[in-house]
Amino acid sequence: MDEENAVELLQRFRRDRRILLDFVLAGSLIKKVIMPPGAVTLDDVDLDQVSVDYVLNCAKKGGMLELSEAIRDYHDHTGLPQMNNSGSAGEYFLVTNPESYGSPPKRAAPPVPDYTPPPVLAPPPVITPSIPDLDLSPVASNISQSESFNSTQVRELTVDDIEDFEDDDLDETDSLRISRRIRNDAADLALGLPSFKTGIIEDDLRETAYEILLACAGAAGGLIVPSKEKKKDKRSKLMRKLGRSRSENVVSQSQRAPGMVGLLEAMRVQMEISEAMDIRTRQGLLNALAGKVGKRMDALLVPLELLCCISRSEFSDKKAYIRWQKRQLNILEEGLLNHTAVGFGESGRKASELRILLAKIEESESLPPSTGELQRTECLRSLREITAPLAERPARGDLTGEVCHWADGYHLNVRLYEKLLVSVFDMLDEGKLTEEVEEILELLKSTWRVLGITETIHYTCYAWVLFRQHVVTNQQGILQHAIEQLKKIPLKEQRGPQERLHLKSLHSRVEGKQGYQDLSFLQSFLSPIQKWADKQLGDYHLNFAEVPVMMENIVTVAMITRRLLLEEPEAATMQSTSATDRDQIESYISSSIKNAFTRILQSLEKSDTKHEHHLALLAEETKKLLKKDTTLFMPILSQRHPQATAVSSSLLHRLYGNKLKPFLGVAEHLTEDVVSVFPAADDLEQYMMELILSSCGEETAEIYSRKIVPYQIESISGTLVMRWVNSQLARILGWVERAIQQERWDPISPQQRHGSSIVEVFRIVEETVDQFFELKVPMRSSELSSLFRGVDNAFQVYANHVIDKLATKEDLIPPVPILTRYKKEAGIKAFVKKELFDPRLPDERRSTEINVRTTPTLCVQLNTLYYAINELNKLEDGIWERWTRKKPRQKLIKKSLDEKSKSFMQKDTFDGSRKDINAAIDRICEFTGTKIIFWDLREPFINNLYKSSVSLSRFEAVIEPLDTELCQLCDIIVEPLRDRIVTSLLQATLDGLLRVLLDGGPSRVFSLGDGKLLEEDVEVLKEFFISGGDGLPRGVVENQVSRVRLVVKLHSYEWPRTAGW
Repeated sequence: MDEENAVELLQRFRRDRRILLDFVLAGSLIKKVIMPPGAVTLDDVDLDQVSVDYVLNCAKKGGMLELSEAIRDYHDHTGLPQMNNSGSAGEYFLVTNPESYGSPPKRAAPPVPDYTPPPVLAPPPVITPSIPDLDLSPVASNISQSESFNSTQVRELTVDDIEDFEDDDLDETDSLRISRRIRNDAADLALGLPSFKTGIIEDDLRETAYEILLACAGAAGGLIVPSKEKKKDKRSKLMRKLGRSRSENVVSQSQRAPGMVGLLEAMRVQMEISEAMDIRTRQGLLNALAGKVGKRMDALLVPLELLCCISRSEFSDKKAYIRWQKRQLNILEEGLLNHTAVGFGESGRKASELRILLAKIEESESLPPSTGELQRTECLRSLREITAPLAERPARGDLTGEVCHWADGYHLNVRLYEKLLVSVFDMLDEGKLTEEVEEILELLKSTWRVLGITETIHYTCYAWVLFRQHVVTNQQGILQHAIEQLKKIPLKEQRGPQERLHLKSLHSRVEGKQGYQDLSFLQSFLSPIQKWADKQLGDYHLNFAEVPVMMENIVTVAMITRRLLLEEPEAATMQSTSATDRDQIESYISSSIKNAFTRILQSLEKSDTKHEHHLALLAEETKKLLKKDTTLFMPILSQRHPQATAVSSSLLHRLYGNKLKPFLGVAEHLTEDVVSVFPAADDLEQYMMELILSSCGEETAEIYSRKIVPYQIESISGTLVMRWVNSQLARILGWVERAIQQERWDPISPQQRHGSSIVEVFRIVEETVDQFFELKVPMRSSELSSLFRGVDNAFQVYANHVIDKLATKEDLIPPVPILTRYKKEAGIKAFVKKELFDPRLPDERRSTEINVRTTPTLCVQLNTLYYAINELNKLEDGIWERWTRKKPRQKLIKKSLDEKSKSFMQKDTFDGSRKDINAAIDRICEFTGTKIIFWDLREPFINNLYKSSVSLSRFEAVIEPLDTELCQLCDIIVEPLRDRIVTSLLQATLDGLLRVLLDGGPSRVFSLGDGKLLEEDVEVLKEFFISGGDGLPRGVVENQVSRVRLVVKLHSYEWPRTAGW
């Protein structure tokens, strides 16, 4: 196959070279072109022997071009290697393959002799002797042995020899000159057929196919010989074609001759056959049929008849004639010997004789003219005698003479039929079918008899030709036509019994990577299509990234060819086919995903990943790949595999998981890499789970979810976050201790009347919370719960530190004096003794601690605690708001959250600290009121109020110092706590009043008339705290004072009544 591709490529280069020269010489790039002697126009010059370098140099210099010098320059440099001329390095290309010669010689090379350019080859004089025995036209047979087709000896070219070139020389090689512009490589679509032993090239097959078409058209009576007179045009044919507009093309098509004549002319143009060759072939076929009454033209042995009926004189160039004759001999050998439809049987001897005759006919060209022509004539006569019975052997039940079996030996016939089918493409636009496509296909049916084509073979060959053209041109319209033809190929049960037997007999033995393989007809044509489609779909991310629409058609092609090939008996051994279409789709997804993932890995290895961990980048790129896969390709593949998206997602989950697993095993702390990788990996996994759930039902999604091994990012990340939280909470407690120790309980400013320690504590807590939420790693609610508990504990510690060493109420209230009911002196003595030895009396250290807690200090502490509880509420709301935004999406593979997590979601996270802070506020308020009355105002209130008698020491004497203390409280305390602290002061005042009334001691004497005075004092006290509506609410004061009124009323009763009470 490689040799055939190389030969085809060489032919293509040769034709491109001629087109380039024709374009340069016919244009305005060169001022003047001087023809060689004997030539009138460029059509008289063999452009194959013109040096391209010489012509281009003349074009660059802008001078005249002498074609004779260009021809001589070509032959002067034929034996030299090709040079780049790019510098002094002396780069060149070897003509031969150096590897085939083994290792280089070890001895020194001999000196290089002076090089003498070889002379220019020239054609010999033409001698045309007659051949009466075969009634043949004169042919050129005067080539000496030294001038054979394969000879290396040369003869100098003279001016007279150049005159032998005729005007239609360019037409003779026109089929070798025109090249189709192939944009894409279709080498992977090479047919599974053996190569030709004779070295037949694509041009040989194309020309022979046209000859067969003419013979079949002649059998229908549509063959005439057109006139040889043609209009000469100095412009090159390339320029004429390039200058033709589409409108001109439509006109020319509409103006072509009607019927078979016009269609054959269109076929000639489509198949790139020169007019000269067309005329020779038509005339030769008509001459061959002359005298053969009742013989159909399509039953002729076309190559043999053309050899006998076309003479050397009809060729302007002997090289063209030798090439043409060589082609006919090779076709005869391939059709009758190498690739036959019917076995030789007892004709084996004739086959060997046939090979000898073919060799002698080719050898005749190297003999002297007279001897060579005689040998050729003799051989042709013998060849006719041997080939007739070989070609007319019956096959498929036909009668002898009905069909000439010389080109229906499967390998040769399908290659010839392929060349006929290629003519359906527009020469000016290879991506479109010509307008006469239906007429052409109908005409090609006439060749089925000669080539042994059946309906199945036609659809299969046509589908392959169309698909190959699609690969070459990348046109969607051609691909649609190919799919239509593939759908027309009947399945095994749809074929007739005779066709099934015929197709079963068509086999070829081809050398592959694993040795020789036996291929059926369908495998030879459809396996390349299937392999190409499988290869493209095996990396659809790369091949269909820009044109995903084409992918649907390629999937259709792959499925149709797969279905047809599965019916072949050798399918099980020739290729590993999946059981179902869904399995095949899964193999496409698996292969393409792996290839795309590998490209991502390679791209990341080459890129700079210093700023971000490569696993994080890999997760991002994998997610992009999955999004692209889901958006572009999965809608197509899901038509044949409903769970294609789940297959793609689960595979990518496993591929990325394999790369992630080693990293998870060594992650122990929240490093930068962990913070970078974990969020990206978790986000990717969540996206994959969502895709699986959305593309499948719940039951199917659950099946795929069980197959997937979770990354467990949340669990591993939660452990690391918990470690970090614990370390941060320990740091917060340290800051709380330090802040309390440094606190002096001075207000920060008149507007901010709280201590600085609480600000510092909240700063460190908020920093920790910010850092917590800046951790982009996945978290569970347990990590947040741990943070809440830690912060809650910190504020509890703070509140406890504030009230630490705060004296109790008993420490502030003096001991109750003993009763003085019987003896005044004893009572006084007992009272003094109790005061001296009562353990509840505060010692010097306790007194210092009490005195340190001044009213301003206590107010600042209350303000601080109030500030703490307010900011704590804001902190809690902020944390919940941020958690709601950050909260990881619930894993789709889980049915529900844990019950603990549900209960935790309630907003009761700081209840412990709130409770402790409120308790601390209540205690400080109670302490403040008690301290003011029983400690700061002990002398005027507890000791002197109503001393001796009520009338001598009324309550008005206490109002002024009490008002002073109350003003001091209100100046410092924050407004929301004002009523709370004043209420505590009211309660303490009432407690002090009750102490005076009930436990006043021996220094106070109450009489029956004091009741009215005491009631007046209670009213004064009440109005003092109500303060005309600016103080406490009247209802609150009334409720508090009510308990004192009961005691005051006792003083209004007489003693017997009191005793009875």
